Amino acid sequence: MSSPINIRNITIIAHVDHGKTTLVDALLKQSNTFSERDDPGELIMDSNPLEREKGITILAKNASITYRGIKINIIDTPGHAAFTAMRARGAKAPDIVVIVVAADDGLMPQTEEAINHAKASGAPIIIAVNKIDKEQADPDRVRNEMATKDCLLYTSDAADE
Repeated sequence: MSSPINIRNITIIAHVDHGKTTLVDALLKQSNTFSERDDPGELIMDSNPLEREKGITILAKNASITYRGIKINIIDTPGHAAFTAMRARGAKAPDIVVIVVAADDGLMPQTEEAINHAKASGAPIIIAVNKIDKEQADPDRVRNEMATKDCLLYTSDAADE
């Protein structure tokens, strides 16, 4: 059993369809949570039949991965406006909040709400800019929009790492 010092809780929140569940899928796959024989498919966290039918996350869910001896609990929250209360609960007590922003959409209503939930939690905020491969992507616009909300956007070149 992990001691509390070796556990981190991360909440992922964003506007609907900005890539929260896809990010969680990638984390689960990269952490080797599944064996090579397992093929969990796509949208692993959206296991509810209605979620699969509608193509949106309806229920907040958690998953755990282990990284360098630290258990990381990931909470994937719904992005649709109808699920504001569930998104707010998910942001109440994490160690870190990850706000996903699609580079082709930029700051949207639930993004602003996510920022407010994250700030209320008092946890550090990470902004993950997603969908930068889309034709209409404008990561610089996202950076400027997030700066107006007092959210710093950290960027790095692979060469820096």
